[in-house]
Amino acid sequence: MKYFFSIRMSIDEFMPYYEGRASTIIVITDQGLKVQFPAMHLRKYITRQGIIGNFCLETHNNKFLSLTKLK
Repeated sequence: MKYFFSIRMSIDEFMPYYEGRASTIIVITDQGLKVQFPAMHLRKYITRQGIIGNFCLETHNNKFLSLTKLK
């Protein structure tokens, strides 16, 4: 299953996830669904502005497969 969503999160907002104080993140997909996944998968997308962009989360049987930044 593929889920498309956008994130606009400052570095300060992401810090609890980066530091491990929060382990999962919940997003609302473009289809209006709530999806939860391990926040560690967003770490590679951190910039000085935070995490900003459109993403595709791919799962199979509710198991994480991949997270890809689209824009």
